[in-house]
Amino acid sequence: MTLDWLLLPLQLPFMQQAMMIAVLAALPMGMLSPFLVLKGWSLMGDAISHAVLPGIVIAYIVGAPLALGAFAAGMVCALSVGYLKENSRIKEDTVMGIVFSGMFATGFVLYIAITTEVHLDHILFGDMLGASWRDIVQSATIAAVVAGLVGAARRDLMAHAFDAQHARAIGLPVRLLHYGLLALLSLAIVGALTAVGIILAIAMLIAPGAIAFLVTRHFERMLAVSAAIAVASSLAGVYLSFFIDSAPAPTIVLLMTLQFIAAFAWSQWRARWIQESAQPSP
Repeated sequence: MTLDWLLLPLQLPFMQQAMMIAVLAALPMGMLSPFLVLKGWSLMGDAISHAVLPGIVIAYIVGAPLALGAFAAGMVCALSVGYLKENSRIKEDTVMGIVFSGMFATGFVLYIAITTEVHLDHILFGDMLGASWRDIVQSATIAAVVAGLVGAARRDLMAHAFDAQHARAIGLPVRLLHYGLLALLSLAIVGALTAVGIILAIAMLIAPGAIAFLVTRHFERMLAVSAAIAVASSLAGVYLSFFIDSAPAPTIVLLMTLQFIAAFAWSQWRARWIQESAQPSP
């Protein structure tokens, strides 16, 4: 009886679909996360995830695919930040704050101004339990594209993330890598909209890489650990949410937060142990 109860979420079609789209959203996020952590692009992920809102609303108004509108808005945000940074004395974090808040506010104004059947709560927080097969196919396509491109260009992206000046000196196309990474970031956010929504996408973009950064010192391992943490947390979060009667997306983020705390505590203990071991015996 207890085993049947524990296996119940795995037998329900809507839970199966929720787990599938959670994994498909988490995989590209987990693969991009180490690059964002190393480059200090946490705010850029936040900016793009919020900036997609006006694109979604405009796409709905003109009858275009919502994913296309979201991706276009994400790229407008990224390009605007780059242009303003290069042509003004304002620092990048300030520019990002202005651009993403302005675009997010524009999306709210547009949403309120029109009559729509699109539920804003689902856009903001996701609707994992209501995911359709069309949503799953879309997320699977995006996951395949992002994972394939990151896997193929991971060494060049790693060099760009660690030191853009060195990457330029050895002949890498730094500008292409910069905007290519932003395009992949926008795509990954579009793929995660149904699963976790705009608000919580930033947690899935940053937490896996931050955790992996604390527990490993080799980039290839960091990439694998980050992706594994994102996928495992998503599966566990959806499964656990069924029993605690919680929304899946916040549960996933909560699990990632607990893992970060544990990884931080472990890294502090390990650093202290290494320091004490290196001291000569009296």
